[in-house]
Amino acid sequence: MTPLGRSGVEVTPLGFGAAALGNLYTPVSDEQAHAAVLAAWQRGIRYVDTAPHYGLGLSERRLGAALRAYDRAHWTVSTQVGRRLEPADAADDDLAEGFAVPAAHRRVWDFTADGIRRTLEASLARLGLDRVDVVYLHDPDGHAEQAFREGYPALEQLRSEGVVGAIGAGMNQAEMLTRFVRDTDVDVVLCAGRYTLLDQSAAAELLPEALRRGVSVVVGGPFNSGLLADPTPRATYDYTRAPRELLHRALRLKEAAERHGTTLRAAALAFCAAHPAVASVLAGARSAAEVHDCADQWEATVPDAFWRELHETGLLPPDPPVVRELP
Repeated sequence: MTPLGRSGVEVTPLGFGAAALGNLYTPVSDEQAHAAVLAAWQRGIRYVDTAPHYGLGLSERRLGAALRAYDRAHWTVSTQVGRRLEPADAADDDLAEGFAVPAAHRRVWDFTADGIRRTLEASLARLGLDRVDVVYLHDPDGHAEQAFREGYPALEQLRSEGVVGAIGAGMNQAEMLTRFVRDTDVDVVLCAGRYTLLDQSAAAELLPEALRRGVSVVVGGPFNSGLLADPTPRATYDYTRAPRELLHRALRLKEAAERHGTTLRAAALAFCAAHPAVASVLAGARSAAEVHDCADQWEATVPDAFWRELHETGLLPPDPPVVRELP
């Protein structure tokens, strides 16, 4: 287990991202969701992240139902705030937001102090828990002023009250997360998709700044939403169809991995985990088979010669750290 900043909350180096339990892209049955959590337990994964956004609360409900089979003390659970769910007409589906669920609720951006508390209370009810360990401000990109002026102080108050153990922000960008690291007392930031084999933008400022200030980084989206798991013409990158040039790059990475007797998935996970600022890597999974595969890839050895080839061919810049120092 790895501590998050100075909070005392600990996470496993490999975490379980539960967005798919909210029917991301396509439906997942209750049985599949439960089996995925069981597989995570079997493979030693004890950190799981969810959010109201994921399937309009479905991910939280399914995760909570699955966690009832375990001693709560054995799991570290994080959820996210900033999008309140309000009842809505369910005539449509939620596929425009990426989830195959009825649109029985609508998302309302709300980073006010009252909104933060209301959203967290609703999450706890869906999860069936009396507490979560970590709370992130979720995607405050277009709401920076309110997030820093009201949302962050609300989380700080919840932490001081002992309602949550660690606080932070989760985003698909590095710039604003760097501001959170510099200008607030967050314990952790969740950076999705910006420190991967295809995008190292978080390495410029966020990761070094987090290291200097003792703030932990959780890396989400190690496969860039699919392209680094299975680079095919139908693969997704940042939740949309992958651009042709990135698909070509991912295929070159896959070929290099296979030449060195490993897999692109193993390399993608190993790369994210190698930076000393990174406390955990969140891998999304929608089934027990996917969880077991992630755990297998996590445990696989990625040869030094593979990283050397990536540096020599320009598939990786020379400076990001890899699994061990290269000669």
